[in-house]
Amino acid sequence: MTVPLLSLQGLTKAYPGVVANDSVSFDIGEGEVHALLGENGAGKSTLVKMIYGLVKPDSGKMLLRGQPFEPAEPRQARADGIAMVFQHFSLFDALNVAENIALGMENPPEMRDLAARIREVSETYGLPLDPYRTVGDLSAGERQRVEIIRCLLQDPKLLIMDEPTSVLTPQEVEILFKTLQKLQSEGTSILYISHKLEEIRTLCDHATILRLGKNVGECTPADTSARDMAEMMVGSTLQTPERGSREFGAVAMDISGLSVPAPSAFGTALKNVHLTVRKGEILGIGGVAGNGQDELLGVLSGETLTEADAVKLHGEPIGKLGPTARRKLGVLAAPEERLGHAAAPDMSLTENAMLTGSVREGLEKNGFLDWGATKDFAERIIKAFDVRTPGPGNAARSLSGGNLQKFVIGREVLQDPDVLVVNQPTWGVDAAAAAAIRQSLLDLAAKGAAVICISQDLDELMEISDSFAALNEGRLSAPREAAGLTVDEIGLMMGGAHGMEVAHV
Repeated sequence: MTVPLLSLQGLTKAYPGVVANDSVSFDIGEGEVHALLGENGAGKSTLVKMIYGLVKPDSGKMLLRGQPFEPAEPRQARADGIAMVFQHFSLFDALNVAENIALGMENPPEMRDLAARIREVSETYGLPLDPYRTVGDLSAGERQRVEIIRCLLQDPKLLIMDEPTSVLTPQEVEILFKTLQKLQSEGTSILYISHKLEEIRTLCDHATILRLGKNVGECTPADTSARDMAEMMVGSTLQTPERGSREFGAVAMDISGLSVPAPSAFGTALKNVHLTVRKGEILGIGGVAGNGQDELLGVLSGETLTEADAVKLHGEPIGKLGPTARRKLGVLAAPEERLGHAAAPDMSLTENAMLTGSVREGLEKNGFLDWGATKDFAERIIKAFDVRTPGPGNAARSLSGGNLQKFVIGREVLQDPDVLVVNQPTWGVDAAAAAAIRQSLLDLAAKGAAVICISQDLDELMEISDSFAALNEGRLSAPREAAGLTVDEIGLMMGGAHGMEVAHV
């Protein structure tokens, strides 16, 4: 029998109160693209951290080409041919591409030689990069190229990729897939983690499914529907969001001719932005990361103040009101960065519920915080949005990314806002949780709320949006009715081809 490239045998890792991996076993073959699937909290991150030397297993063993493999740190894993592209980029904005890549190398060559090698490798694999460009000036897709090229310069035997397409346009996804297929043809194995199941069906040869830390099954993605894979992940029938019929009411929020300078050297200025959203309407805003999404959310939520009449709620100017005053009026927001922006990492879920819920939920009286009522609110969020956690006393940072996302979205939705602004509502969230979050946004709109959904997930935007606009380099396109738009049209809009959507509908 052929010896697999990597064999995992009975890997177990437990943390206080939870078994992250429970005797997980599977093999990755030479030149195989192997998917690792599972809902949030299933143990995927812990497993790949053990492979990459970031976490030491409690029991079990790994074999690399039949030989014991026990990396004590990532440096050792890299030396043995394991490379990893993380979901969150680890790049310094102020440095150029070559300098960033050099920081990830044990013995980097002279900068001139490294720059030539970067050009050569990046062009060979269809991911051209200028080694002297400052990373802060790159798009999200180009930043991911830096991470990938940094890995490819190590000539890896196994490339681990965690949610690699979450920040890419459809056209960039196509380029990435060609690169991965070229790597596979050269014998490189790839361990691919993604919640986008149609991508898994297109790209992967084999899939292993984790649920609650255990290996619960395997499948051949090309022969398995996305729905069947999702149901294997969650262990139950998958509920798909139902739009229902909605009547649009009066304009809830509007922005007219808004321009705001970039908040930092590597931020994005908003340029002549026009935006209108009505009661009961979901306005979807697409765009590749770094094109002004955070800046737009800041203007809408009150974190960034403007001229009073630049932002209006029910016709009244609110541009000079901060977040607390806007929450009181019914404008709530859930930013993209869940740990550090939407939630304080070291605070408990109860304390995090207080941070945005105190005004609308009446969690303070006469200057004193009502912790009993706050705990009840946190428990309502946990129950309604199926947040997997031992309890509301646990710190935000103890939750998996997807479970914290459910808590953050649930905290805002349960406050019955008049206007809800969300950025990347289902980023890194499994299929069942994503469906539940999208349904909650549809239900909120059905109750008469105006919803602005900023997302890089085009399937998500098409599933829930009534109208669609694209954000590119701080400019917002004129909205179009979402029904009937093709993925290619949307991708072009996101890439800045504004000529095709200038007419209002």
